Amino acid sequence: MRKVLVVSLLSVSVVACSVSKQGGEREKPAGTQQPAVVEMGIEAQKHVGLEVVPVAVSQLTELLEATGTVQPIDSRIGHVRPLANGRLQEVLVRVGDRVVAGQTLARLDNIEAGELASQFAAARADLNKLQAQHATALKQMERNRRLVEIGASSQKEFESSQAEAQALQAAITGQESVIEGLAARLRRYGINDTDAQHSSITTIRAPFAGVVIKAAVSPGEVVDAGSDLFQVADLSRVWVQAEVYEKDLGRIRAGQTALITVDTYPNEKFAGKMTYIGDVLDPQTRTVKVRCEVPNPGIKLKLDMFASVSLPTTFSHRGLAVPTGAIQQLESKSVVFVRTAETKFEAREVRAGRAIGGRTEILAGLNEGEQVVTNGAFHLKSIALGGTFGEEE
Repeated sequence: MRKVLVVSLLSVSVVACSVSKQGGEREKPAGTQQPAVVEMGIEAQKHVGLEVVPVAVSQLTELLEATGTVQPIDSRIGHVRPLANGRLQEVLVRVGDRVVAGQTLARLDNIEAGELASQFAAARADLNKLQAQHATALKQMERNRRLVEIGASSQKEFESSQAEAQALQAAITGQESVIEGLAARLRRYGINDTDAQHSSITTIRAPFAGVVIKAAVSPGEVVDAGSDLFQVADLSRVWVQAEVYEKDLGRIRAGQTALITVDTYPNEKFAGKMTYIGDVLDPQTRTVKVRCEVPNPGIKLKLDMFASVSLPTTFSHRGLAVPTGAIQQLESKSVVFVRTAETKFEAREVRAGRAIGGRTEILAGLNEGEQVVTNGAFHLKSIALGGTFGEEE
């Protein structure tokens, strides 16, 4: 009986101690998790090229990426046409040639100009004849006036000669008007008064400086008035025409500034204004055409070049942001490494927003001005996970 009682007492004591221990653990307050601090020596920082930047307030504008092509602006294309029928004697430019305002593009044997030149020459001859007759009539009138004064002729003969001189003067005035009209018509073809008697060749000139984008004629070809011989495009400003999917139309609006890049100049951006959003949806691709008008100094943007177009969307506001590369995933959390000392970096959990243009909005976890690691953040993450990259070499 005594042995059984002793065993029973020992069992109660053990159970009592176990409960007390468990009760003690439940009553112990939960400790607050301290942020992880990673150390990296100066030499190691130089080795990995570690860089830090301050957290700053930025203007965050979301961009919609699209592809497009370079096209001429319709209102900057000059259609060069002859004013009359004729035969081309010379064609002096080809597609792709740059021309200046007034430069000769072709020479045309102008049929109408030839007929006008003949009429002009005949009118000049008639004028010369009338002028000679008028000079003779003036002499006769003066002779009759003197005869009347000495009584050798009648007043009627004087008045008759005077009327003849006046009629010839009126005829001369009329003929001069005819000649001026013919000369004006010839000047429309680029022929002046001195050339009219010698040639019917008219010159076709460029209306303004630009690039020849069409030259559908050859020497010897007979052309009609109104034929589209050449097209000259002023490419100092161009359109970049892109296509935007139906689902993205609500995110863009006309009047905003777009950024254009082309493979030819990968490090250069061309700024343009989004001037047009189409009203017709392509049923096959479910896209709408969008045009951006872009200044083109030096004619770097060539027609039909492929271009990447960054269109600003309606999402735009100011907020704290860091370079996207500064954010790392550590134990399923988004963290950045904040420099707290020369060799110490705190892994700070953050709540990240949208990533826009290489920067990510920070909604919580950082303050403006704090120094965060950009280049080298992955190496600090490796150290935090137990790597050895922090050892100086």
